Amino acid sequence: MKAYQIQAVGEGQLTSLERQAPGPGEIGVEIAACGLNFADLLMKKGTYQDTPALPFVPGLELAGRITAVGPDVEIFNPGDRVAVFSGHGGLATYGVFKAALAVKLPDTMDFVTAASFQISYGTSLIALDHCARLQPGETLLVTGAAGGVGLTAVEIGKKMGARVVAHARGADKLAAAKHAGADILIDSEEDLRSRLKELGGADVVYDAIGGDVWKAAFRATNPGGRLLPIGFAGGEVPKIPANHLLVKNLTVIGLYIGGYQKTHPQIITNALQQLFEWHNTGQLNHHVSHQLPLEQVEDGLELLRQRKSTGKVVITMG
Repeated sequence: MKAYQIQAVGEGQLTSLERQAPGPGEIGVEIAACGLNFADLLMKKGTYQDTPALPFVPGLELAGRITAVGPDVEIFNPGDRVAVFSGHGGLATYGVFKAALAVKLPDTMDFVTAASFQISYGTSLIALDHCARLQPGETLLVTGAAGGVGLTAVEIGKKMGARVVAHARGADKLAAAKHAGADILIDSEEDLRSRLKELGGADVVYDAIGGDVWKAAFRATNPGGRLLPIGFAGGEVPKIPANHLLVKNLTVIGLYIGGYQKTHPQIITNALQQLFEWHNTGQLNHHVSHQLPLEQVEDGLELLRQRKSTGKVVITMG
């Protein structure tokens, strides 16, 4: 089997590995596609909070067809089409994964969509519904609004009845956010804090950037508001002044969707069931901006690093 493997911190290459057979509770999957995420970049650098031991194959989410099932696996059969929220191992032509991490695909969903659907949509729905309890009529700020996760937050926020403010860099990215349902657009060259205050402030902040963007959004959050630090693509981990939390009765809610795999997997399952239903009925407009072959993983990661993608980047296995 071919795989993109991280063999040392900061160093990845395409290599050939021995194919493994699934053990108890596991499934073997012929991988068709794998969605790239910013976490893959952090894993390569060795700075992600859940980086596997070296050497490892990155790739958090994938889709393909089951080729074999291990002992005690009763809910899947060879030939089933599945998506797997694997955590790693997706950037390969084959992989062995825990059956509990897999979900059967609806007939209406292709492998490329499925490979890039779980983390982006799952994160946004869990964040806005389960965590922030976003209400109709509230103002939602989404930073990094043209990214793979940001676009889904715009789309789901609008679906939940919020007034959605999208913050992104440049006309093309703002146009993508508008197409996803954003009501108000703010370019990253503008003064975010001032613009938000002009709009009456934000009730919920969904921030994937961190750094100065987080600081500006934090300052413009309304009393009683909820803030979700989803990531820090800008490079600086958000800092939270607790005294401001007290004065304005703010709530900061951390969300790492992978953590629910271990502690509350039903939250993920429920979210995906809802999302698959919406997809089946044509209520979601999933956007994949780039499809690249396995040989071009580095190019895909560079698109994420330089924030040149609008939507998801997907690696296909041939």
